Amino acid sequence: MNFRSGAEVAMMVGTLPLALGGGFWLIYLLDYDLSVAVAMGFIALAGVAVETAVVMLLYLNIAWNDRLAKLTTPTREDLRDAIVEGALLRLRPKLMTVLTIIAGLLPIMLGSGTGSEVMRRIAAPMVGGMISSTLLTLLVIPAVFLLWKRRGLPVRSEE
Repeated sequence: MNFRSGAEVAMMVGTLPLALGGGFWLIYLLDYDLSVAVAMGFIALAGVAVETAVVMLLYLNIAWNDRLAKLTTPTREDLRDAIVEGALLRLRPKLMTVLTIIAGLLPIMLGSGTGSEVMRRIAAPMVGGMISSTLLTLLVIPAVFLLWKRRGLPVRSEE
């Protein structure tokens, strides 16, 4: 509903499993069984991953629309430049978000106090998934956006 575009929603839903993959790997490496606590961690991870993907798509669309307003015949190079510009604007905020979440969850994941058994299983998918979510947001979504938007654009402008 936010984008009013089925293609952009499909892009986010289609790439979401990549964000969740890091959580599954960490759960596997820690030898945790799937439980309600682990499922809650994955729900939280999915929410953060989709939120950052929405913001990335917003920045990519803004950069591309700004570029379109300035050009008469946009090319694939113009699209690539707009995507780099939009993605770079999200680099620092995304890294700050990831580092803050990991720094906040590591003490929970490594703790040994009362209730730590449950809390570790909630935190583990988030910690593992934030790493793969970062790769998704900064690399995969801009690449899929490029493949989607470049249809119909000329390779070079005719001068």
